[in-house]
Amino acid sequence: MTRGPLLVAASLSGAADAEWARAAADHVDVALLGGIAIDPVSRAAARDLVSRGRDEFLPADPLAFAADQLDALADAPVRPGVNVRSATRGPVREAAKVCADRGAVCEINAHCRQPELRAVGCGESLLRDPGRLARYVAAAAETDATTSVKVRAEVPGVDLVAVAETAADAGADWLHVDAMDSEAVIADIATAVDAAPERGDGDGLADLTLVANNGVRGRETVAEYAAYGADAVSVGRPTEDPPALARVGDAVEAWRSGTVSRGGDKADPEREARP
Repeated sequence: MTRGPLLVAASLSGAADAEWARAAADHVDVALLGGIAIDPVSRAAARDLVSRGRDEFLPADPLAFAADQLDALADAPVRPGVNVRSATRGPVREAAKVCADRGAVCEINAHCRQPELRAVGCGESLLRDPGRLARYVAAAAETDATTSVKVRAEVPGVDLVAVAETAADAGADWLHVDAMDSEAVIADIATAVDAAPERGDGDGLADLTLVANNGVRGRETVAEYAAYGADAVSVGRPTEDPPALARVGDAVEAWRSGTVSRGGDKADPEREARP
């Protein structure tokens, strides 16, 4: 993708499939399907989540499912991707190959906070294990798939600027940040990206695309994240609310044209509920 800024549809557990992406395609540039648990350990954790009432994708063959969903979007006016959870590195590489073959984004989930997933080393547990996160990113990046890492702010003891550096040095192209109630963390990361040397000096941070998530509902919140230095914003639940999605889409178009201003739409609804 060369056009920017971008509007990204963020994965929704058990809901973000090809049909969902098509419904959002008139307004978004990228649609991240999933999350999909792709190895036996993460799938067992996902089944535990289902048993307590959450929606999860649990097809018999998760990689074949991902391939089928991406293929179903081959003629859609949106770039697809897949958000994946895994307790082991090998399946991440295989998922990234599926994405690379289709020009799709492979997003590594270092975000989910459900205890079942954290207990097996998935989701935000990766934020506290930078070596393992780097190995996952490198496994995906070596397939030439555009590699995103979704992370969460407000995890005790985790410095997201350091996470960004680790991910970028391992080959990540995007950092997708759920800012929670700490929106200014986007500015901290953007400042580090802007200060980084060019990639030719061995620092991958300089080319990192920064996607800001949480609370995006219209012109005011898009302007806020733009002012903090984001390259893109993402929406989760608003993808299922056509008026809200249209409002955000219009705000991102204004951002592209240079007409969005800080202050924006004072009538923005309440910020997005956190997953």
